Amino acid sequence: MGQLRVGTDRKRTALRAAVSAGVLVVFWWLASYSLFSNPPLWEPTPADAVVVLGGASSERLPVGRQLVQDGLAPVLVLSHTDTPGNLDADRLCNRPHRASIVCFRPEQLTTRGEARAVARLAEDRGWDRVLVVTSRYHALRANLHLEQCSDAEIVMNASSPSLGVLGWLPRFIEEGVGVAAGLVRPACANPI
Repeated sequence: MGQLRVGTDRKRTALRAAVSAGVLVVFWWLASYSLFSNPPLWEPTPADAVVVLGGASSERLPVGRQLVQDGLAPVLVLSHTDTPGNLDADRLCNRPHRASIVCFRPEQLTTRGEARAVARLAEDRGWDRVLVVTSRYHALRANLHLEQCSDAEIVMNASSPSLGVLGWLPRFIEEGVGVAAGLVRPACANPI
């Protein structure tokens, strides 16, 4: 009889653990969806510049260009990274420069590196408000880092990636870890 009770207790414990794990996964998925797939964004308002962060430039660059064409800012600022995901922006940066396009190379090819570079540009050029374009899943982390680094008002704008349900999973993990890291170790804890 004692062995039967021990076996039943183990099954209950295993069932409780499985249910708890399932609840945590569902909670994490819903929180990730809310924060990264449907992040809080602002209405674009007139600004000193539109900054398009590096990566996924075929998705992000058209949004940045449209904001400039709509007259919301006189300058389009592009992160120049020479990486495969940034081909469209890098092509623009490799052309002869126009006054309306500014390209920068972050010291680190990370969101932290870009935040520091954008903060320097905003300070050097006296920008008070910057519209920042990045992919929807990246908006929260980018905003966190940019606000940690810059005194300029940051207004996030998002492009919409074409990701299936399984495509969102790695994004949710990467962005969740990135936001947690940004909270523990701010991007600009040291002066820029």
